[in-house]
Amino acid sequence: MMDLIVFSVGNNHYALNIENIQRIIQAKELTTIPNSSELIDGMMSYEEKVIKVLNFRKLIGLVPYEKELQKSFAVFKLSYQEWLNELKDSLENGSVFTKTTNPHKSELGVWLDGFNSYDDKVTAVLKELMLGHKHIYSLGSDALELCKTDKDKSMLNEEIDEAFKKVTHFLDIFISELEGVSNSLQKLIIYEKSSQTFAIKVDAIENIVHIEESKIMSSHEEHITGEYLELSGILDIDGVLINLIKNIDIPK
Repeated sequence: MMDLIVFSVGNNHYALNIENIQRIIQAKELTTIPNSSELIDGMMSYEEKVIKVLNFRKLIGLVPYEKELQKSFAVFKLSYQEWLNELKDSLENGSVFTKTTNPHKSELGVWLDGFNSYDDKVTAVLKELMLGHKHIYSLGSDALELCKTDKDKSMLNEEIDEAFKKVTHFLDIFISELEGVSNSLQKLIIYEKSSQTFAIKVDAIENIVHIEESKIMSSHEEHITGEYLELSGILDIDGVLINLIKNIDIPK
């Protein structure tokens, strides 16, 4: 039997033997290392010693996690503007409003409800963003009801515009803190190989599994992944293909 930690990076799944893993901790702010490999994000203190942090995304050629977050928030901002445009059109022209007035069911709302921050600065901005987000959706719901009887919409539009400016302001601040946001989402696997200890930054820890070695299937990528990563096959666990890592190194 083998005990494995399964983690994800993007849409890819990997497994490491648990015997090489000391701990799994939250990603944190790092100290940069001048002239280091681009695969290394920096260094950090761990149990009275300094260790390097290997970015697994960079190791396998994926875009940085922060860039994926930027794309997601660009979509959130666009959907916010579309929500406002449709709300105003409904208030001014009586057209049917087809979008949600529940802040928890919007794209941004769903994301915010699933996010926990471990960064004090991000937490402060997150609080203001969530309050503003809920407020504008409440205003939108109230405005649609009032519009059925109140024909003067100028005050409604002014209040909604002001709330929209406020929530997008905090959304922009939140986006400017994406490094702290990504640290609140990603994990560090403290990995020990021989006498060397380093951290591996991954997107998420998925599971701990116990498998028979006979379940490992061969792969065309086996033993030819790269200088710092060697695979020993793949696993199929509940329909999810998982790359089994045989060896992982960190650039000197």
